[in-house]
Amino acid sequence: MSTERIAIYPGSFDPITNGHIDILSRSLKMFDRVIVALADNVRKKPLFTVEERREQILRAVSFDSRVEVDAFSGLLVTYVKERGARFVVRGLRALADFEYEFQFAHMNHRLAPDVDTIFLMTAAQYFYVSSSLVKEVAQFGGDVNWMVPPGVPEALRERLGVFKAPQPKDVP
Repeated sequence: MSTERIAIYPGSFDPITNGHIDILSRSLKMFDRVIVALADNVRKKPLFTVEERREQILRAVSFDSRVEVDAFSGLLVTYVKERGARFVVRGLRALADFEYEFQFAHMNHRLAPDVDTIFLMTAAQYFYVSSSLVKEVAQFGGDVNWMVPPGVPEALRERLGVFKAPQPKDVP
């Protein structure tokens, strides 16, 4: 039996944000290896393909070889066990996140009592940053550079067909 402490950090990461990177960086202080698992979320229609999201994440996490990026579909706990992990890492931004994640953590624990969910609070500067918000701001030409890793703003502009941010009009 391996003594390596492996955690799964699941999500759609469409696109990855600096809030995700914050949670991932802090997870690496607790675990030997973290697998960023791109979830096939049936409730969401992704802007980027799995491969595009994988590339964005790999570019963003090139700082640490202990990070692996993979994709899965089906039950999270099944994937966790297949990968030999015992921990699931989830980031929390607000109370609404907690309520949602609380339900999933308890269901996962019921399905797999040996799998624990670790919750990390997102850093204050990223409390309100979500992939959905990033996409909306980018769609209307807003600056998302501070919310996402390098390369992601360009990918968003290209995918959304937004090539230049609107300039403020002169006010007399």
